[in-house]
Amino acid sequence: MRVLLQRVTSARVTVDDEVTGRIEPNPQGLVALVGITHTDDLTTVKALADKTWRLRILDGERSAADLNAPILVVSQFTLYADTAKGRRPSWNSAAPRPHAEPLVDAFVDELRALGATVATGRFGADMRVELTNDGPVTVMLEI
Repeated sequence: MRVLLQRVTSARVTVDDEVTGRIEPNPQGLVALVGITHTDDLTTVKALADKTWRLRILDGERSAADLNAPILVVSQFTLYADTAKGRRPSWNSAAPRPHAEPLVDAFVDELRALGATVATGRFGADMRVELTNDGPVTVMLEI
């Protein structure tokens, strides 16, 4: 599982001209782009949700948990692109929808259970993600 975290001052995701998720943090929040691979399970999800919630990348070395900062979660299978050969990425390392979608949903549920306010995109949709990266701060988490 990979989670690309971006510290933001605002973010939203749109599907077919409909805003499906939006955060307007005061002053900062996180966008979490989430990729799932074949070997991921609920143990992996729980560990990365906790790491996302408690990672100290907001101002003053504080975490989303410290500031009750909102998180926008967007599924992102392209985090598992293999570009080692040729010019066309391979997506073989990305888990198929029947495995990945429930784990992305579990990641969102786990963040909410930890106390996070979470907005989401729509799994498998063609999404437009708009954000204002603050810093910029972008960190890759992987287990």
